Amino acid sequence: MNTEEAVKALPKAELHVHILGSVRPRTLLSIMQEAGDGTDMSEREIRDRFRFSDFGHFIEVYKTIIQYVTDERYFERFAFEMMEDCAASNSKYVEVSFSPIDHVQQDLDYFSMIDAIRRGLHRAENRFDIQSDIRIDLVRHSDSQAAMLVLDWVEQDMQGIVSIDIGGSEHKFPPAPFADAYRRASEMGLHLVAHAGEAAGPQSIWDAIRLLQVERIGHGVTAVQDPKLMAELKKRDIVIEACPVSNIRTGAVPSIAEHPIREFYDYGLIVTVNSDDPTLFNTDLNNEFIQLHRHLGFTLQELTQLSLNAVQAAFLEEGLKEQLRARFVRESDLVLKSIGPTED
Repeated sequence: MNTEEAVKALPKAELHVHILGSVRPRTLLSIMQEAGDGTDMSEREIRDRFRFSDFGHFIEVYKTIIQYVTDERYFERFAFEMMEDCAASNSKYVEVSFSPIDHVQQDLDYFSMIDAIRRGLHRAENRFDIQSDIRIDLVRHSDSQAAMLVLDWVEQDMQGIVSIDIGGSEHKFPPAPFADAYRRASEMGLHLVAHAGEAAGPQSIWDAIRLLQVERIGHGVTAVQDPKLMAELKKRDIVIEACPVSNIRTGAVPSIAEHPIREFYDYGLIVTVNSDDPTLFNTDLNNEFIQLHRHLGFTLQELTQLSLNAVQAAFLEEGLKEQLRARFVRESDLVLKSIGPTED
């Protein structure tokens, strides 16, 4: 087994991955054809059609895909195939991000969608031995009233839902209007996450910490620009959900070699690795780990620690977390022993 084969064999956990950004091109083509569009297109042409040039264009592409999701039943297939792809990277635990308001605004029913997602995740758990939970993205471009409405729905049936988030354009939609929704979510027993410092500066992260009281930051690349912020993240044990390839694709970071994940890791932050929107960014968790090994010199032992960081940060009850950690340690040790001391 060479080093990159060993990287693929390491057990992994993914905390930041969007269900819509994981839809396979073949599946997207299928639902487009069902809607009467794309009947003469190939999967390759689908990939080309939804290619983007920067973060703003990515948001527009994402909105376009939303328009093709016209039936709640699609979400069972989306969830199952997403988990099948995660399992192919040897992921053992995934927190699945779902943005219901985007689809409710297209006249879909929240409860039908969330039930479909649960069915897909349950089938995948039985088929691939992979655990999962759900994160609800309140999305920045919705208003605080819409966020409260989503929490009304969540409160009626919280099965499998562990956290909330806000994704989208930081420049246009700062976190302050969501402070009341985050307080309410915390009172409901949900964990708190926010996309921040991806397409905006360190102040966006400060605001997420101070106004939303978050436990984890999605992306957070601009934290490296502010030494006081780095110290605050470390002091509070706030987790960074790094998405390296995503940040390159959207232009948030010029190259993998310049990604701050190495600085985060060396500074002692609790940083994890994630694929974000794997279909749109043409990546998966295996690729993310391999890129870090090739371009930032992460050793197998360090990549193992990144996986253990994800277990530590997972929104699991302590008993399940300890079981998962023990599994990761056991399986990682087998991989490290198979590679030998000179291969890394």
